[in-house]
Amino acid sequence: MLVRNFIEDALYNPYYGYFSKQATILTAPGEENEGFDFNEFKDSAHFESAVASRYMECGNVTETEGPGRQIWHTPTELFKPWYGQAIAQCLVSEYLLKYFPYEDFKIYELGAGNGTLALNILDYLRVQFPEVYDRTLYTIIEISAPLARIQRERLRRAGHTKRTVNVHHRSIFSWTKTERAPCYVLATEVVDNFAHDVVRYDVRTLEPFQGEVAVDDAGEFIPYYTRITDPLISSFLSLRRRLRHQPTLPWYLRSSAFRRIYASLPFAPNLSPPEYIPTRMLSFLRVLQLYFPLHRLLLTDFSSLPDAISGANAPVVQTSIRGTMVPCQTLFVRQGYFDILFPTAFEPLRDMYEYILEQPAGIVADADDLDHSRMSPLASSSSPLSLGMQFFSPSNRRPPHDGISSASGLAVGERKSSVYSHAEFMGTYADLGKTQLRNGENPMLDFYKNVQVLF
Repeated sequence: MLVRNFIEDALYNPYYGYFSKQATILTAPGEENEGFDFNEFKDSAHFESAVASRYMECGNVTETEGPGRQIWHTPTELFKPWYGQAIAQCLVSEYLLKYFPYEDFKIYELGAGNGTLALNILDYLRVQFPEVYDRTLYTIIEISAPLARIQRERLRRAGHTKRTVNVHHRSIFSWTKTERAPCYVLATEVVDNFAHDVVRYDVRTLEPFQGEVAVDDAGEFIPYYTRITDPLISSFLSLRRRLRHQPTLPWYLRSSAFRRIYASLPFAPNLSPPEYIPTRMLSFLRVLQLYFPLHRLLLTDFSSLPDAISGANAPVVQTSIRGTMVPCQTLFVRQGYFDILFPTAFEPLRDMYEYILEQPAGIVADADDLDHSRMSPLASSSSPLSLGMQFFSPSNRRPPHDGISSASGLAVGERKSSVYSHAEFMGTYADLGKTQLRNGENPMLDFYKNVQVLF
């Protein structure tokens, strides 16, 4: 199978997938809408010690000798309810400016975990903006059946009825319902687990080859490479050329002279080091274009990760053994016991996202993508859909789809998305006094320096 199919099977298989059976999300202490009392911690070391103690309370992880129950935390859980309230403040500020009271406040959250972010947002709106809460329609799209059940029960227990919130147990990639009203799409620490494909390039011609994996007679996973035949891989490579994004190649493969010298060396490999490309991210952007034409995306995730396996844009493959997180050196591990997470290149993602949304609905790929995929990745695109010199012009804004404006008269999508650091975003929207420690440190700003936000 293709490498992305192997990753999806390992993470999401309903019978043995990592998120179906092994993964457990750390919860902060206290009641539903409470968490750590940050003002009581002396410094960040004191806070980190409390987090480590909470891990032990939640997992009892030392009982397992081998890979077993996997516990991990998110900023939503670590900083609840203040993190969720910052997200809510960001969204409601834009909603009040653009759409209230003419449109409902529609929010779609992907992969809601324990439901903490949804709970914090809805509770905040109910108390601080009751008139907005009455117009709120919150939809969760959750691929994990156990987590979907937890989300429903938790939100109902908090008094949020079906009139306000609904949970759909399905993958975003199988979504088929069109939302024609303005809406907001939340993806917080979701896309790092989107499956990637692997490509390697012929060291002489730079022709790309797609990665696949087979199983030998001993049950071992064997990766191998073939010419590009997968439409999604070829479409991604074609789009990347159109955007003039260069592949991540080692320096000795960036010129024809160096490639000839390298290829002539004894025992030199005939393919470049692997490059992991976010093909499922492209699928996600197409879903947004097709089914959420008037959306605004808020996406936050890791821009870099330590302990990754070898390769460009390579993932971290890790598992917990006796309470210690252990990184692995290969992607091809036993399905279900290992987390596989990728960094996100936010600036290229922003360019790809904006470009796809500017295309007419239903236009997602060129007919000649497979032919273009065999070109050198360093070649310029000859596609008639090439961007031209005006792509980054301030005057080039996403127009309302089919001439549609919101009921308030403001054009939908009137400004492009921007990329922010985690600290920049939280410094703008969070109540930082709630997460400040006694010595003046603020983990809401100081932690997650490798996280960025697209909004």
